[in-house]
Amino acid sequence: MTESPPPSASSEPVEPGGTSGLSVLDPPGFHGAAPAPAAAGQPSPGRPEGPDRRPEDGAPPAPGAPDAAPDGTAPASTGAQDRLAGRLSDFASLHEHTERLARARGLAATLDAVLASGTALLGADRALLVTVLPGGGPSQPLGLGLDRASLGALETVPADQSLLARLLREHDRPAEVRSHDLAEDPAIGARLRELAGQLGLGGCYGLPLATEEDGPLAAALWFYDGPADPTDRRRELARRYSEVAAPLLAKQLDAEKVRRTTEALRRGLLPDRLPQPGGLRLAARLVPAGLDRSCGSDWYDAIPLPDGTVGLTVGSVSGDGPGAGPGSAPGAAAAMGRVRAALRAYAVLEGEDPVSVLGDLELLLKTTEPTRSATAVYAWVEPEERRVTLAGAGHCPPVLVTRYGAEFVETSLSAPLGMLSCWEAPGVEFAAERGDTLILYTEGLARRFGQTLHSGQADLRRAAADAPRDVRTDPERLCAHLLAAAAERDADRRQRADRRAAGQDPAGRDGGPSPRRPGAPAPATDDLMLLAARFE
Repeated sequence: MTESPPPSASSEPVEPGGTSGLSVLDPPGFHGAAPAPAAAGQPSPGRPEGPDRRPEDGAPPAPGAPDAAPDGTAPASTGAQDRLAGRLSDFASLHEHTERLARARGLAATLDAVLASGTALLGADRALLVTVLPGGGPSQPLGLGLDRASLGALETVPADQSLLARLLREHDRPAEVRSHDLAEDPAIGARLRELAGQLGLGGCYGLPLATEEDGPLAAALWFYDGPADPTDRRRELARRYSEVAAPLLAKQLDAEKVRRTTEALRRGLLPDRLPQPGGLRLAARLVPAGLDRSCGSDWYDAIPLPDGTVGLTVGSVSGDGPGAGPGSAPGAAAAMGRVRAALRAYAVLEGEDPVSVLGDLELLLKTTEPTRSATAVYAWVEPEERRVTLAGAGHCPPVLVTRYGAEFVETSLSAPLGMLSCWEAPGVEFAAERGDTLILYTEGLARRFGQTLHSGQADLRRAAADAPRDVRTDPERLCAHLLAAAAERDADRRQRADRRAAGQDPAGRDGGPSPRRPGAPAPATDDLMLLAARFE
């Protein structure tokens, strides 16, 4: 195995074997692509032999060509032109890959681009990448052409044998690592040699992604399926690419750190656990939209009350007023925390009267959050008697799942809180049976089920009614089932829209349901929230 030391800052790279004056035509900062000429009768180092050899690899033209010398070799001017043509081709390829990297959005897309472009530039077959965690040490590996079992096996390599660990050193970090054949390289640790043989890993080439300001950010290894070494030109291209990728990766890692911190704070505004009062089993699910895309912030809560009853609520706070966009989402999340805290206080004081609880909440919202609005539903539940009293403010109607199916609990039509000069709506009271499950949810979940809010609510009710019996009797499994059904409906609907846009299904009727789109659905702009309560 070969480790190259980091380049000296005081020395300029010199193009080996370059003819005088050729280097001035190089793109700025792009050196070292032309190899030294080989000795007579010997193949050029790092260049393929045979008919696939390109002129830019240093292959001489066929004897008898118009510009050939009597001994069959090309004049110096033709060789320089060929090398220049190869350099321009390399520069165009590098530009294409860096442009693709610049278009990547988000950390995951950036890492995928680094793996894919590095594989293409090096002519490799598989790749492995890790980033540096905030506390130090490598993250879980990301692979290209490596399945989860292979990635898990590679994680078992001890740190003192790990090539990735060497590339992530703060000090004495090599500029590159490479091995012609991992399984046979005596400089490689025993565990890595063993895995290389099991996984069919041959040659290997690795680079750190680091900046002067941030130090090591990530490390990548590219593998060949057999013994191999990348040519000098390919290595130079990969190094130049990593120099461009490192600062872009640094920005994405910073953005991801801010996003994770913000989401952690946002989740901290919601219950970390649900109570489990006698006679009632509770479960909840939250899939928050990123604050860079979200148009509001949802809450859920289950509040044990002094008399042994329980208050259940879900709701959503909109941004800085009607029509507010993603720029107001962080403020909406903070407002959601304040509204939820106030609702808990009102529930303890007068929780048996949902209309009063929402009326007090509306007055507080208008007084302290005049540029915001909220939708909400609050239910007062007596678990022993299975009696429910609830009221809603511009919110989706709850769904009651019974042994006979599922039906809406029709709350009266009412405006969201903070929209009218005075909010008022009657409450609804009903009795549930043992085994029934009450589902409260927010608008984001319904919109994932259908193109319109009304159709989405209908499809959600149908999905709850059609759930297998063993799923309907377990609130945890029912929540998971509804979220999975919402994701499937959303992916199917988007694929149908793509087919219609492409003219493959202009009428939207293709004789059956579309297959699910590979990969995750499009990013949501609304939180997905539901709370399920089963009467035991």
